[in-house]
Amino acid sequence: MTSVKRSKSFVLLIYLISSLLLPVSEASVVSSGDFNKDFLVTWSPTHVNTSSDGRSRTLKLDQESGASFSSIQTFLFGKIDMKIKLIPGPSQGTVVAYYMSSDQTNRDEIDFEFLGNVNGQPYILQTNIYADGVDNREERIHLWFDPTKDFHTYSILWNVHQIVFMVDQIPIRLYRNHSEKGVAYPRLQPMSIKVSLWNGESWATSGGHEKVDWSKAPFVASFGDYKIDTCIWKGNPTLCNEENNENWWNKNEFSSLTRVQKRWFKWVSKYHLIYDYCQDYARFHNKLPKECSLPKY
Repeated sequence: MTSVKRSKSFVLLIYLISSLLLPVSEASVVSSGDFNKDFLVTWSPTHVNTSSDGRSRTLKLDQESGASFSSIQTFLFGKIDMKIKLIPGPSQGTVVAYYMSSDQTNRDEIDFEFLGNVNGQPYILQTNIYADGVDNREERIHLWFDPTKDFHTYSILWNVHQIVFMVDQIPIRLYRNHSEKGVAYPRLQPMSIKVSLWNGESWATSGGHEKVDWSKAPFVASFGDYKIDTCIWKGNPTLCNEENNENWWNKNEFSSLTRVQKRWFKWVSKYHLIYDYCQDYARFHNKLPKECSLPKY
């Protein structure tokens, strides 16, 4: 089979599987699809460019500044999708962040961080979770495609049962709600959606050894075709904790991965995972965080 045929077959397979994994929601999608209506620019408007119809947006990083934007509303549980195309060429030292955060001292946070690399070396996708102000829960993977060539969908499913990070609807990471066993879980603080592009050369690439090559600036990351299907925060957590047709993500069928999702998750873990904090005994002096000994799914 030629590489073109293999690529087309893989895309078709992803499409078919995605159709099985995605729910048919009776809830109102709270996103308009217009960046100008759902998000506010929170850093350096001169480095943010939005299409005339509001459907796509780019962030720029140069020696003057990076840039960011944040959702106008805050949410407690739901599912968000964002299509992203990362910085092409040498991108070492740059960080594209797409995440949810409660913006408090003891904040909750669910992070996608895309760590740039020297030309010819793959991007690293780092995920992390803050719960009640504590993080140190990093995982890192290499993607199975070049994320600079085209848009791919990066999703967060966050409900009362679990947090699932997905790439093109393939689960790459799970974090279960084990709060009844004393493990912190983001479940009380509403969070906003945030996107940023910034200079992380002090740590992002090879532990900070590879610095940003400013001769290649400006660095541009692109965003579009997002979907926000979540419980809008109105001051009452009970409304967002309910399991009903509107809060479809809290239904029991989304309390764990499906059989097909488990197969994909194991595939990612076996072939693409390059760092898992739950395997870093030296970092935690042989006393891993409590959740590391509990079931993932």
